[in-house]
Amino acid sequence: MTRVAALFVAPRGCYFGLPDVDPWTEDRDARTYAGPHPIVGHPPCQRWGRYWFGRPGGERYEKGDDDGCFASCLANVRRVGGVIEHPAGSYAWTAHGLAEPRLGGWFADMFGGWSCLVEQGHYGHRARKPTWLYAVRCDLPSLKWGRSLATVREEVAEDETRQRGRRSRSDAIELMGHRERLATPPLFRDMLLAMARSAAR
Repeated sequence: MTRVAALFVAPRGCYFGLPDVDPWTEDRDARTYAGPHPIVGHPPCQRWGRYWFGRPGGERYEKGDDDGCFASCLANVRRVGGVIEHPAGSYAWTAHGLAEPRLGGWFADMFGGWSCLVEQGHYGHRARKPTWLYAVRCDLPSLKWGRSLATVREEVAEDETRQRGRRSRSDAIELMGHRERLATPPLFRDMLLAMARSAAR
């Protein structure tokens, strides 16, 4: 089986204990990975998402200030092949000139890469978790396109946060914890690994 490097993954997460998968956590500094195996990349998304500036009242940040994590992952996927995963709407796509995907298929860019939008709710996540993928030199599977049936909310909008104290139990929304929200479902992980392994061919 082809060896795959899983970059920027959580300690003791779903990429550990798998044959021929080399997990790189924050402690190993995945920015230093130099091949030769294809990758599945999960670069940090905090500075590229909706709340890139930080939470109200907390420390303020610069958009895209991730210490070069996404850029290094992008360089690796273009060098050795594989796939990168990031939340849908990630500002990293615009910053790096990637094709912004839409529902329904894969979209090419001028660099030989392909982007798509898929919901992890189709693959076992309890929330919809819309996700953008960027693939280079690997198989492009026909994924489960469209809106998933997952119903659990990933987060609470600010106006709902203010209203929560006044909501009745019958109106309560089931919310998801931070760790579960970030987790990659095994079915989705296996699909990403299969894509990366195909790059070795």
